[in-house]
Amino acid sequence: MSRPPHESAAPPERPAPTGEARSDDAPSDDVLSVTAPDTPSAAPPPAGTEEAGRSDGLSPVGRLAATVERLRREVRAAQAEAEGRALVELAKGVLVERLGCGPAAAARHLTDLAEQTGVTPLELAVDVINQSAQDRLSEVTLGFLDTVAGRARAAEEAEAAVRLRTAESGALAAQDTQAVADSLLQHALGPLGAVAVAIWAAGPDGSLTLAGSAGFAPGESARWHYVPPDVATVARRGLTERTGHWVESLARTGLPSIGRHLYPEGGRVALPAGTGGRVHGVLEIVWPSPLVPQPPQVVRQMEALAELCAHTLETSRPPQASERPPGPLPDATELMDLADGLHDPALVLVPHLDSAGGLADFRIQHVNSRFLDPAGRSRAVVNGALLLEAYPMAAGESELFQRIERVYATGEPFRARRMGLTALVDEVPLAATADISISRHGSCVLLIWRIEDETARLASLLQHAQRLGRIGGFEENLLTGEITWNGQMFVLYGRPESSPPVPLERLAAHAHPDDAVTIGRFLRTLLHHRRPASAAFRLQRPDGVTRHMRVVAEPVLDTDGRPVALRGAYQDISSQHWTEVALAATRDQLAHTEQQAHERNRLTLQLQHAIMPPAHNTPLEVPGLQVAVRYRPAEEEQLVGGDWYDAVRLPSGLVMLCVGDVAGHGIEAATSMVVLRNALRGLAVTGAGPGQLLSWLNIVAHHLTGAVTATAVCGLYDPGRGTLRWARAGHLPPVLVNGEAAVPLPLVKGLLLGAVPETRYEEGELSLAAGDTLLMYTDGLIERRDRSVEESLSHLLSTARTVPPTLDQQLDRLLVHSRSDTDDDTCIVGIRVGPRTSDTEEPRSGESGDREFRDA
Repeated sequence: MSRPPHESAAPPERPAPTGEARSDDAPSDDVLSVTAPDTPSAAPPPAGTEEAGRSDGLSPVGRLAATVERLRREVRAAQAEAEGRALVELAKGVLVERLGCGPAAAARHLTDLAEQTGVTPLELAVDVINQSAQDRLSEVTLGFLDTVAGRARAAEEAEAAVRLRTAESGALAAQDTQAVADSLLQHALGPLGAVAVAIWAAGPDGSLTLAGSAGFAPGESARWHYVPPDVATVARRGLTERTGHWVESLARTGLPSIGRHLYPEGGRVALPAGTGGRVHGVLEIVWPSPLVPQPPQVVRQMEALAELCAHTLETSRPPQASERPPGPLPDATELMDLADGLHDPALVLVPHLDSAGGLADFRIQHVNSRFLDPAGRSRAVVNGALLLEAYPMAAGESELFQRIERVYATGEPFRARRMGLTALVDEVPLAATADISISRHGSCVLLIWRIEDETARLASLLQHAQRLGRIGGFEENLLTGEITWNGQMFVLYGRPESSPPVPLERLAAHAHPDDAVTIGRFLRTLLHHRRPASAAFRLQRPDGVTRHMRVVAEPVLDTDGRPVALRGAYQDISSQHWTEVALAATRDQLAHTEQQAHERNRLTLQLQHAIMPPAHNTPLEVPGLQVAVRYRPAEEEQLVGGDWYDAVRLPSGLVMLCVGDVAGHGIEAATSMVVLRNALRGLAVTGAGPGQLLSWLNIVAHHLTGAVTATAVCGLYDPGRGTLRWARAGHLPPVLVNGEAAVPLPLVKGLLLGAVPETRYEEGELSLAAGDTLLMYTDGLIERRDRSVEESLSHLLSTARTVPPTLDQQLDRLLVHSRSDTDDDTCIVGIRVGPRTSDTEEPRSGESGDREFRDA
């Protein structure tokens, strides 16, 4: 029975204790499990008799197992010694080339260096090979030793380096991809924690074939032998992305893959395996658990192993430029025959590699007889040139070169419609549009482009324009009677395409009877006067539908000026006709509505001017009191508002001053203004105070005017006492001007009119002295769209501080300097107190100090 490599052969059997019996036919596992005696008197067997000593007392099966184990160790030791000798001999060759000495001197030099550095000759040989090679495997070997075996002993590090070199030599020498997969998993990927590996070969059609696998169940390889094109798997992601597809956990992606049921939560890596710019397949590595981010050294190691897999997958590698014999490649010869049989322009491209074996460009090996260059060059100029030399713009925005490179690498074909092609001729870019098809055949690429014909494109555009514009064309031969209609003509007439076309001379029979005169005039102009003509008529179709048509035609004359043919077009203008009808009706209705609105605004303006004429006038004359009003209506008639003012002397001798503003514009605002103004004038004769008057006016606004809202200021001036009692309903307070001071009166509480059924209004009382001016106004004087009310009021106060000689001049100045931009009506009522004949020298209350403002 075999034993693991790290266990030794079974030692001699310890004698059985007293009272215990042991059979010679005991199983071999029991024999192998016996340990060596641990008594101090036990001594090792003499040299050369180790196997004999171990065989003493063993059963025949035990002796056979010990022999098999010994032979296995010898075989492994011989293999390791052979591998070590190969690496040592390779290191000797490197020293011979570098030092210029003989093999014997190189061997002595290698031995001396190993003794000086304290390492074995095999470890030193690996270091010499890595330093001499300076390839990707050397780089990843060092990274591998740092990340995977960095915590192991120096002997384990040397063993890991030997394993990587062993995997490299095995992959390069093996012709069987299955052997490569086994070698990679055993020597390189197993220490990284991988449990399985699959090597896929990419087909020309984008399919994947399992070329080799290790670590999977036996039936798994048979089930995943072939993956058709366009089937999304982890390996296909690695093929299309070309930079490697790393999957943390297969369960999160949902992609099918080989061995998914064995490791459903495991990580996957799919790396493209390619050389010389061409991807020959994919290396897929499987981990049993989710994959953690790998260090850069391990990533480079896996990429190097994928390049090793490409060596065995490559079946027909194109030779280097220096090795390539003259003449086309074998794959290109077959592809050239295929291209010559195509009806579209085709180019056969072969890869052009650089000195390092990388893909640099594609050479145009052959162009078929139908080749059409976008720049108009001949086949001889393009044939044999490099693709980027003949078409340098292929690497530009169109990405044509990148598409060809991808198809060559992955084998997946590419097709696109209306791709832009640009060619440079004398540094001038010439653009064309073509349908592109790119496919790989062996080691060559077939590029087919069908450049769009300008005539065909214009014909297609014309057909679409006729369809969208509902236009049909016709041509009628007057000599033979042959009539040609396009397909849209049959659609317009509502007739099947198998029916005969209708000649122009029978047009009246298919039109409305009322249009016979129009059609007759059209035909006379066309046939007798031999001039182009057009006519609009109603076409009656066989399905009973009447369509409005416009026909335009012209005669075709021979050399003698006689008409030989007629050609023209029909257009269905039914939608346009009904649109014009609807537009005309709408225009008439709009004109009627505009006339009504104009009359309504005119009546509203007349009503407003009849109540409050905008002319400068003095409403009343009171001894010792100047009263002036100004009314400025809105500039636009449709903005007739509800601003109003009033100044009247009551029977009690008091003077009522008021301004107000009804919300809104138009006839409703104007009529509501009339109601409130007249109601306030009638209520004032009761002798009530301003607060009570506004309270009654609020009831009128809420119940009798359709629930309108308005603002107002009402004041009662007593000429005998020189006092003013006032109240406000949501309006701006009056402004008092005394000398160079202008201040607004203190606000008293008062809700706007019409907001609630009943409310109370506070009153304020003010004593006016000789020369004082009081201003009441509506918001049309100060309101601005871009400023607050406080800023606008401050501007009014600064303007009012300048007092002209007369009150009329002061009100005119306020209107001139008004900065309102709301197109609203403006009302101003001003009073200026003059000296009274009955005044005494005793000052009135409040004149000795600041002006007294009292709340009643």
